[in-house]
Amino acid sequence: MDAFIELRGVSKRFGELVAVKNTDLILRKGEVFSLLGPSGCGKTTLLRLLAGFLTPDAGEIMVNGRDLTKVPPNRRPINTVFQNYALFPHLTIRGNIAFGLEVARRPKAEIRREVERMLDLIQMTAHADKRPGEISGGQKQRVAIARALINKPALLLLDEPLAALDLKLRQRMLLELDRIHDEVGITFLYVTHDQGEAMSLSDRLAVMDQGQIEQTGTPAEIYESPRSRFVADFIGDTNFLSGPVSHVDDSAYVRLAVDGLGAGADRNPTELLAWKDRELKAGEFVNLSLRPEKIIVSRERPPEQPQRNILNGIVEDKIYLGAQTQFRVRVGDRVVTAQQQHNHFLLDTRPISWNESVWLSWHADDGYMIVEDGT
Repeated sequence: MDAFIELRGVSKRFGELVAVKNTDLILRKGEVFSLLGPSGCGKTTLLRLLAGFLTPDAGEIMVNGRDLTKVPPNRRPINTVFQNYALFPHLTIRGNIAFGLEVARRPKAEIRREVERMLDLIQMTAHADKRPGEISGGQKQRVAIARALINKPALLLLDEPLAALDLKLRQRMLLELDRIHDEVGITFLYVTHDQGEAMSLSDRLAVMDQGQIEQTGTPAEIYESPRSRFVADFIGDTNFLSGPVSHVDDSAYVRLAVDGLGAGADRNPTELLAWKDRELKAGEFVNLSLRPEKIIVSRERPPEQPQRNILNGIVEDKIYLGAQTQFRVRVGDRVVTAQQQHNHFLLDTRPISWNESVWLSWHADDGYMIVEDGT
């Protein structure tokens, strides 16, 4: 892997709090990389360390082979876009974008040319002579991005840049960010707690928890093959069907003995089939992560098929979400969440209702096993 930005063993403490702990991270040139995690996990601290606003207690920060660990922010080829835009209210849009080049005392002709290029990039030429108080939140964010890009940084840091916008505007701005990145081609590091933003925008992402990176990979790798319960639970919705391995043979599958799925007097563990993606021993405890959209919900019992798991339960709750309906189904002592995609006109069918008996089924390949140590 070509390391354009590299963090080597970086740590940062604030008193007794370890905000970032012995972190290694590599960013490739030109990619969109997201740091994703709950509030307080250390992602903003990591961004501020990269920007130079904080100095690590240990470790190195390398940019294109150059050690920038102790280099001040104004001498790093890195710019930051903040959540609150940080625009100068007394300057026009044109003046805000030009500010960095004016501070650098670039020739006036160059400043005019570059400002016009940025205005065209963010599609704000018609608003160039307005002030920040006269434009919308989404437009302010575009201006903040243009101001950060005009100095042609090697790395653009975006710190929760869409948090202050409403849902529809966030969705439009994600498309704008993607377009801008494709045009300028520099490396973006995007910090967010919003899984949807990170998944839709990123080439790769890292999930953080308690100052450490839990997993790094593409959005599909993180979602489909989480390395720990935390990652599986944080990225989207999932069901954990946990239990010891009850049977291992020479096939590609193992059986798990899962408690709490039996009905009535049947309280024995229920055997579920799971794809064996690693070597396991009988008795080894496994968390089976099963995404709700992998589960088929039906009134009739599906036919028995090899590698298919089938459970029976009662609909405890249903939530209509437009494109799909989410079901919470009571199976024995457990509640299993499933999603039914609306592929056909819903009003032509009799929908499954609350308190109705249903069958849940899924192929053994569609779950992902997480061993307790997170491997």
